Amino acid sequence: MFGRVPKKSDNTKFYEVLGVPKSASQDELKKAYKKAAIKNHPDKGGDPEKFKELAHAYEVLSDPEKREIYDQYGEDALKEGMGGGGSSHNPFDIFESFFGGGAFGGGGSSRGRRQKRGEDVVHALKVSLEELYNGTTKKLSLSRNAVCSKCKGKGSKSGASSRCYGCQGTGMKITTRQIGLGMIQQMQHVCPECRGSGEMISDRDRCPQCKGNKVTQEKKVLEVHIEKGMRDGQKITFEGQADEAPDTITGDIVFVLEQKKHPKFDRRFGDDLYVDHNLSLTEALCGFQFALTHLDGRQLLIKSNPGEVVKPGQYKAINDEGMPHHQRPFMKGKLVIQFHVIFPESGVFSPEQCRKIENVLPMRPSKHLTDMELDDCEETTLHDVSAEEVKRRKEQRQHRHREAYDEDDDDDESAPRVQCAQQ
Repeated sequence: MFGRVPKKSDNTKFYEVLGVPKSASQDELKKAYKKAAIKNHPDKGGDPEKFKELAHAYEVLSDPEKREIYDQYGEDALKEGMGGGGSSHNPFDIFESFFGGGAFGGGGSSRGRRQKRGEDVVHALKVSLEELYNGTTKKLSLSRNAVCSKCKGKGSKSGASSRCYGCQGTGMKITTRQIGLGMIQQMQHVCPECRGSGEMISDRDRCPQCKGNKVTQEKKVLEVHIEKGMRDGQKITFEGQADEAPDTITGDIVFVLEQKKHPKFDRRFGDDLYVDHNLSLTEALCGFQFALTHLDGRQLLIKSNPGEVVKPGQYKAINDEGMPHHQRPFMKGKLVIQFHVIFPESGVFSPEQCRKIENVLPMRPSKHLTDMELDDCEETTLHDVSAEEVKRRKEQRQHRHREAYDEDDDDDESAPRVQCAQQ
């Protein structure tokens, strides 16, 4: 029994540091610590103070006796010596013991040498708009380097290796050459004898599984979860799943989503979907009704209001039928439809039909000319001009203007310069 009952203090901080509830099991604590410790490890560019805080929180909560005291009395009780003392071990020791020795598969103490970080592997992942709308899971098979399980990344059967004399164990060689009088150029390149490893392994001592390479090829299947509402260019990261190497922190595999162009829908302004639809002149004036197949296969009935006239290029929107919001898939953007009115071909109406249509449509706003005014006018004939012809004529005009401008510059250069004599 204790001589006195300590004053109760904060008993939630360590759970918040690890990002778990107070009811978390030991397995949940391990998973939370592993993920956060890898992310915040100083050798991976993380925050050293955060790394220490994580180690201390895990040290306490992973010990049943300390956790019970912490839950009941808080952190101050541990500092006062209850439950075996409150001082934390070295965070690197805790990290290495948790991972079975050798952080990130490198072996040895991270305090003794600084580990380098392996490169991230980035893959473009093509996805359809349907997959971004509905969400999906893709299984991808990848090949990667893994530290040899037989020699534990040493490259030899018994760890027998010697320092490379060609580079003195640095893995790099420097050569110099004279490029001029008193000028010397130094060049650094990978040692060809040890291939940059800095050590030599005799043929008889090479690991039979990796042939002295320290790593072997392995197949790995990753399940990439594409959540509803994800966007083009968004990244999905698998931490510590890239190529392994001895004494190296394993990099990440990063998938960058690349949306394929959709034949009908276009995603704009975040979560809005845009679609074009053609209407005949009759539909635009007298009403329309059609079914639109959505990205999840549903059929949406799209129809105009009675007596409504749709103008060419007009936009109309349906709320909550756009793309789902990422992280909040129950909320959606708008589905925006742009209507294009297709007019009849020339000469499809007879004079009688034209008169009937004119009786229904609003009166012509144009002024009627008198017989005297008509006698003063000259007859003209309209003909069709294609958009391509208009574009071509515009380009020709711009070309002529440029040529005329260049000619003006040439004339200015050839003209004699007038100099003023100073008196």
